[in-house]
Amino acid sequence: MSENIRNTEERKRELSEIIGNLKSDQDIPAMKKRFATLLKDLSPEEIAQAEQALIAEGVPVEDVQKLCEIHVAAFEDSLKKSSRRDKMGKILAGHPVDTYRKENIALKKLLKQLKKSIKRSEPLGYVIHQISLVENHYVRKENQLFPYLEGVGFSGPSKVMWGKHDEIRQLMKEISQSLEAGDLPESRKKSGVLITSMKRMIFMEEKILFPTAMRKLPESTWKEIRRGENEIGYSWIKPGNIWDPEIIPATIQSPESGEIDLSVGKLLPKQIDLMLKNLPLDITYVDENDRVRYYSQGKERIFPRSPGIIGRDVQNCHPPKSVHIVQKIVEDFKTGKRSEAEFWIQMGEKFIHIRYFPLFEEKIYRGVIEVSQDIAPLRALEGEKRLLEDE
Repeated sequence: MSENIRNTEERKRELSEIIGNLKSDQDIPAMKKRFATLLKDLSPEEIAQAEQALIAEGVPVEDVQKLCEIHVAAFEDSLKKSSRRDKMGKILAGHPVDTYRKENIALKKLLKQLKKSIKRSEPLGYVIHQISLVENHYVRKENQLFPYLEGVGFSGPSKVMWGKHDEIRQLMKEISQSLEAGDLPESRKKSGVLITSMKRMIFMEEKILFPTAMRKLPESTWKEIRRGENEIGYSWIKPGNIWDPEIIPATIQSPESGEIDLSVGKLLPKQIDLMLKNLPLDITYVDENDRVRYYSQGKERIFPRSPGIIGRDVQNCHPPKSVHIVQKIVEDFKTGKRSEAEFWIQMGEKFIHIRYFPLFEEKIYRGVIEVSQDIAPLRALEGEKRLLEDE
């Protein structure tokens, strides 16, 4: 037993060394050969753990993210071999992993269609739009699957994948801009890059993420993940109902334990919940320990949220490229350097105003609230309207 543990640790250390060496300009084919010779029985989880070890040792997520394409190329042969030994078994329809896999099947068909359209010089607008519906697939991973993996100490690979999601999102945005500008050669060129990037993302999910998640997360956690998925939605398909057919979307259960004394007045928990849900705003509360404790469930959400983020570190709720900005704002709030932060962005026809406010109780920092609102209708107002005037 001790010999097996020692061998496993040695393999992990050498794998981390190989990944680290890929950061330099060394001969990639030579690295692949060394890798294949050393780790004939490599498991997907060992790859993910080595990647996480690099991040834990201080290698920036962005650097590991840049290596991701090389990782997949270097690991592909061994992963294909290991997949024959590392089967997850039959997964029933309705299980989150089954849904992810079926979405990947649909995505592969769309990528095949895109490739044919590029080759035949056919219009790309429709198929690109269909491919862009992958957003729900990625958002579910970011807000439902990743938080639970972080909860069992497995955060490195999810951070890298989120960064790769953003690269794909940027590619799709650039393709759409090229199509609108009538630059067909550029749109076809970038579409070819998109196909490669999305195929590699599917490969990483199927060979690394899903097998590892199945081993690390218990059945009860998968049920929690499933309960939060409907709030985000799905890409191209509807989930099955064979696995845990009794499942229903989670609802807020507020015990009627009497009125709560507020600074002014008293309200029942249910009344507070109704007020927050019906405000024309998205509100999120992060406590003094930088953990998400609440978000409002409004009728029209601006940014995707799901129950999986409750208790999650706020730094992990943002793409790697913007984490340092979030960290700086929070630190400035805690030290009193700033008392508010605001941003505004254009999202299609929406003009989103985002504000952050620190909360203090007798000069003790108690967290921060994020308030987001689509103010496009407000910006369009002209003249005046009296309270009693008819519509």
